[in-house]
Order: sequence, then C-alpha cells, then structure tokens
Amino acid sequence: MVVLSAKAVNRATLARQLLLAREDTSAVDVVGRLAGMQGQEPKHPYVGLWSRIDGFTEAELDGAVAERDVVRATMFRGTLHLVTAADYLRFRATVAPVLEAGLKVLADRGAGLEPDKVVAAAGKLLLKEPLTFTEVRDALQQQFSDVNERALGFCTRMLVPLVMYPADVRWSWTANSRFTPAEEWIGKKLHKRAEAAELVTRYLAAFGPATPADFQTWSGLQKAKPLFDGLELETFSDEAGKTMYDVPDGPRPDPETPAPVRFLPEFDNVLLSHAKRERIIADEHKPAVFTKNLRVKATYTVDGLVAGLWTTEKKRGVATLTLTPFGKMLKKTQAELEREGSALLRFLEPDAKSYELVTAG
Repeated sequence: MVVLSAKAVNRATLARQLLLAREDTSAVDVVGRLAGMQGQEPKHPYVGLWSRIDGFTEAELDGAVAERDVVRATMFRGTLHLVTAADYLRFRATVAPVLEAGLKVLADRGAGLEPDKVVAAAGKLLLKEPLTFTEVRDALQQQFSDVNERALGFCTRMLVPLVMYPADVRWSWTANSRFTPAEEWIGKKLHKRAEAAELVTRYLAAFGPATPADFQTWSGLQKAKPLFDGLELETFSDEAGKTMYDVPDGPRPDPETPAPVRFLPEFDNVLLSHAKRERIIADEHKPAVFTKNLRVKATYTVDGLVAGLWTTEKKRGVATLTLTPFGKMLKKTQAELEREGSALLRFLEPDAKSYELVTAG
C-alpha cells in the first residue's frame, strides 16, 4: 500500500479546499465543491470564499443567496452550514438521523416533549410567515404549555427542514434571523431517501484522503466503515500505518507544491472535518484555536499549516488587522502575510479611511 507522508496529505487536502491557489469560478460552485461551509455566523463563509476564489466579491454570494441557489441551514454535525440548495435537498434526509439524535442533549429539559406533534405545529406556524426562533418558541409555548420552551425551539430547529430567511443587510443575514420551510423557499421537494454513500464520496472529494472516523467527525453520521467498504475507493497508508481512503480522481499534488499564506475565518471546516487535525494544525497549537466555549478562532496558514491567529477592528475610520503568530516569523513570511492581510482588510472594511497591520507579541 502506498504510504502518504504528512505533507502529501496536507497538500491533497489544501488542493481540494482551494487553498493552494485561488480559482476563477463561482461562489455556488465552490460551496458545492467544499460540500458546504460552516456558517455559525453569516460573515465567515464570505471570508472563506474570499480566500478561495479569484476576484471574489460580496455581491456574488449575496446574489446566490437572493436567487436561492445557496441556503444557510442546520446540516452536518447539527450545526449551521452554508450549502447549495441542490445539496440541501439531496442530503437533508441523509443527515436526519444526526439531527434526531441531537434531541438527546435536552435530557430533563425534554420532559413531556412529543416531537411529532411539535414538528406538525411548527410546520403550520412557519408556513404562514418566516419567524425567529424566539417567535417560534413563544407560539409553541401557547400550544405546549407544559414543555420547556427551549426544548420546543430546539426540536423545531433539528427536525423541521428549515432555511434561514435572508435580509437586506451586509453578509445577508441578521444576528437573529428568521426561518422558513426549505421546500417553500427553494421551490422543490426534498429527496426522500438517504444517500450516505454518495455523501462519503462528496466528503472525500472535499477533504480526502481520509478515514471513516474523519467522515463521522465531519457529518455526525456514525458506523461509516461499511459505507467506505462498499465503494470503489483508492486506499493509502498514512505514516502511522492507518488506512486512508480516497476517490480515484482526487487531486494528490506533489508534496513539495508551494502553499501560499492564507487567512481562514472562524469555524472554517478545514479545521473541523477530521478526527485528528494534524494535517492542518499541530496539536500544540489547538488550545489557542479551539476555545472552551466552543469557538474556533480565525487563523492564518503558512506553508499549509496553521501558524497564528488574526483579528480585525475598525475605530474612528481606521481598520486594523492584528496577527498573533505562534512562533518566530521569517521576513519573507511577514511580507506575504502583509500583502494578503492588506487585501483581506480592504475586503472586510471597504469604507475605512486608512488601514493598519499589527503583529502582536
């Protein structure tokens, strides 16, 4: 079995994630090729697309959202994702078991909850008009007065196929967005049958080479090994001797392929989609990126690996990008980061009067 070095695995992943070179393609195409983008907050996918698409503008994703080609909804791992409308329709039934299992976290708060009745009631409410989850909870509490209101809202979020209703604001959604039935918004019916095997190949095309455990981490689906065994996949070994799987046509570039510096947004899926994350971040740096309150900070990569954090702020018209490196920085790397960071800062704060880059520490 061919052994893939750690750098070979890294470069293969970066190639699929469009982090070796920006491509001249559409936002809809990239969201599809990435099998969705973590969308915990509305701004993050915009930044992720800026780092992957040559000449990307906000207006392009705004347009895709307005045209209903891209939606923001609860999907993989039970978290908010930006996905193509086609993928939402295709794979919502596939991830349904993950969403249903999520109700277990309610524990005692779920006392008296009858999911089927709540789903039916919530569906009727949301067919009338888009609602925030506060409004959904309040309305459902009137019908199910003995059930915890948070449990009613969570049940609706997990079990009713909904998408977030966009607004005429920057980044397309407000902090407290309304939700609306997915089929009504997209104008097509959900695919009724689970397509887990197809989802495996889509995952590998975006994140491979990888293991069944990696797929489970990304999707939330469990017992994936039989799915992998039933597909015609290529197999490799990593340096530790673990078997990795890949789609036959997956790009596996020369490990010495240069990897430019790249800025990744908070919650970027490239940091969240493998059981072990050493292909993109060293274990020693994980505590600085993954916080105890479940945040995933914005990072930048050098030679394909996470090398530090970044933040931005604007005060009195001055936009500032602050870099927090994890170690010493070469002058060449500093210059690359300054060029890339300056462009990012102008993308994020186009109306600023001036721009500054600061390196902390």
